[in-house]
Amino acid sequence: MSEITAVMVKELREKTGAGIMDCKEALAECGADMDQAIDFLRKKGLATAQKRAGRAMSEGVIESYIHMGGKLGVMVEVNCETDFVAKTDDFKEFARNIAMHIAATAPAGIVPEDVPEAVVLKEKEIYRAQALELGKPEQVVDKIVEGKLAKFIQEACLMNQAYVKNPEVTIADYLNEVIAKTGENITIKRFARFQLGE
Repeated sequence: MSEITAVMVKELREKTGAGIMDCKEALAECGADMDQAIDFLRKKGLATAQKRAGRAMSEGVIESYIHMGGKLGVMVEVNCETDFVAKTDDFKEFARNIAMHIAATAPAGIVPEDVPEAVVLKEKEIYRAQALELGKPEQVVDKIVEGKLAKFIQEACLMNQAYVKNPEVTIADYLNEVIAKTGENITIKRFARFQLGE
């Protein structure tokens, strides 16, 4: 087995933000393989996040992001359990990054249930018209519409989107990393995106 060096632990900490002991454990479990250790820590972070899911979150921040010389703006509310975590750099950076991500991707909601019914019906109508235009038989049209709608909802929801600063992870993954790092339950409560002329 490869020897686990301080340099490797430092590199893993920089890549994941996990604690020293967690990084050592991950490298030991994964035979000093950096990529496997990152996956190990992400899975551990997800398990930790699930354990904390029931806790109340009455603290947090409202973060804003203004872009294009004041032509595009986002406000997002991110909640956590304590004022202590709300004041940490990791938490504030997470809220800022989420606001910036929302500005870039214009999600329709945080989770699939948030996507307005009117938006879903409009998309359904468009997909149906496209399928009929291609001359697809009626019995196939519904399946095509169903598939396209599922993909749209997946891409339109903030939690499912690939994070713009690191497309290898989703916003849900990024949130779970911050939960693991801070040791608290965190949630993206709501957001508003304003674009001049919209």
